[in-house]
Amino acid sequence: MRAVTTDEGATAAGGARPTLITGGAGFVGANLAHRLLSEQRPVLVLDNLSRPGVERNLAWLREQHPAGLEVTIADVRDAKAVARAVARARQVFHFAAQVAVTTSLVDPREDFEINALGTLNVLEAVRARAEPPPVVITSTNKVYGGLEDIAIGLDGRHYAPESEQIAAHGISEDRPLDFHSPYGCSKGTADQYVHDYARSYGLKTVVFRMSCIYGQRQFGTEDQGWVAHFLLRAIDGKPITLFGDGMQVRDILFVDDLVDAFLLAERHIDRLAGKAFNIGGGPGNVISLLDLLDRIERLHGRRPAVTFEGWRTGDQRYYVSDPRRFQQATGWAPRVGAEQGIERLYRWLRELRAAARTSERGARSEPRLPASARVLARAGGGS
Repeated sequence: MRAVTTDEGATAAGGARPTLITGGAGFVGANLAHRLLSEQRPVLVLDNLSRPGVERNLAWLREQHPAGLEVTIADVRDAKAVARAVARARQVFHFAAQVAVTTSLVDPREDFEINALGTLNVLEAVRARAEPPPVVITSTNKVYGGLEDIAIGLDGRHYAPESEQIAAHGISEDRPLDFHSPYGCSKGTADQYVHDYARSYGLKTVVFRMSCIYGQRQFGTEDQGWVAHFLLRAIDGKPITLFGDGMQVRDILFVDDLVDAFLLAERHIDRLAGKAFNIGGGPGNVISLLDLLDRIERLHGRRPAVTFEGWRTGDQRYYVSDPRRFQQATGWAPRVGAEQGIERLYRWLRELRAAARTSERGARSEPRLPASARVLARAGGGS
């Protein structure tokens, strides 16, 4: 696949080597890029722009940061494009991925090529450098499988573990890996390749096995980004489909807190190299799907219509991260609570929708040019 590079203000950044963010136009990548650029650190985004909505994130980054941002439109499956980008990088954040279990079930080969082979391309490009840049990658709680062996009961309208230790702290990194679904296998493969490249080749790597991340610049879908998806459906007055019974529990982490964790991992890379960490909101930010519907009703003034369908492959009735290992290593802790974060995301999405409606009304009200004038306008001419 041909890579297209646009150079925007590199000289303004003083010629410093950029931080490479693969998948940098995505939800998480755009938030990290914004933070780095706001700190006057140059950023190189590599993204194939395949996920709906990411072009809006890229346009926003370009508008906010006319200097210091470079963009390469390329796919992580393109080893040569990845190698060219890594050759310039002082630090690599590898976020590019196929992100949905459902999509992996439809096309497991593509899922493997993006998540596993794409990560291998990044690692090989890093390994080829005389001074390999550090690498932070995002993995997933799905590497732990369905957690079927954990005894689960009901606590009101929430699933809860019977183990007091897990209920108090969540799932730790001591949990054995147990990939379930092609997505779990491909992300787990990438996770383990990163771990072994640190061990075998001495690369400085950190893996974040993430729970549910949410926040601004997220355009959630039914398959990924469920907090934003639920909020968008409510704002648009559309029904929501719950897979399972809605009592499944997750810990949610606001994206600003995740970006803090990325920067701490970068800062302490020498001590953290070769390790994997469970990253999420932890037991203090636990929510069920039904809880989110309750909060939407309070925020939005009405409850969305809901339909139920069967459980999906790889669904976990309970997953809450135990983030203590990373907290102890770096001093990190989430600062944005679930209630505050959900309200912030709701207001951002509502403003986004309102702006889009205003723009559409303005476009419809513009007078239509005569045919001859439209031809001249397309040709760049006129009198």
